[in-house]
Amino acid sequence: MDSGEVAGAPLLFLDVDGPLNPYAAQPERRPAGYTTIRVPFGRDEGPLGRARMLRVWLNPAHGPALLGLGCALVWATTWMDDANRWIAPVLDLPRLPFVDFGEALLRERPDGVHWKTTAIVAYAGGRPFAWVDDEQSALDHAYVAAHHAGPALLHHVDPRVGLRDGDFEALADFARTHGGPGADTDGSPDADADPDPDLG
Repeated sequence: MDSGEVAGAPLLFLDVDGPLNPYAAQPERRPAGYTTIRVPFGRDEGPLGRARMLRVWLNPAHGPALLGLGCALVWATTWMDDANRWIAPVLDLPRLPFVDFGEALLRERPDGVHWKTTAIVAYAGGRPFAWVDDEQSALDHAYVAAHHAGPALLHHVDPRVGLRDGDFEALADFARTHGGPGADTDGSPDADADPDPDLG
């Protein structure tokens, strides 16, 4: 399958851990509608060196919902291309492009701007974009406002609950206003970076 990108559609940058995998939910209680996968991520110390497994909760309904937004989906996650191997099949998503963070991966900045933000703005290149994540701050909103020429929605998702109906509604509204299916023709191009995080 291809990415199914709609011509002129806004970009939607997707974090995995938090929005799609509500890792901060109660560990003994898998959220309703979610399934569990276990992904190897290194090995235990010792002679046997058994693979350590990362538990990931995913909701298969999120894939069709994301595709239905009419955005061009892009992974923006520490998983990078591994999201296509482990996450996309569970959500029935096609193989998606991803932001390659290179040496910036997990490297904290002295100015407090998230290490993803510069790369996401560069990838967008002025194109309208929404970015769902659980780690954005006011510093990221300010950076995007100063360095990105087009509309942008930085949408915070509570990692205890993951993406909910209200989150999809906010993303759909942004897509309609800025080039997605049923786009408004008179939408303002510069009023979309939420100053207050949406906590679900």
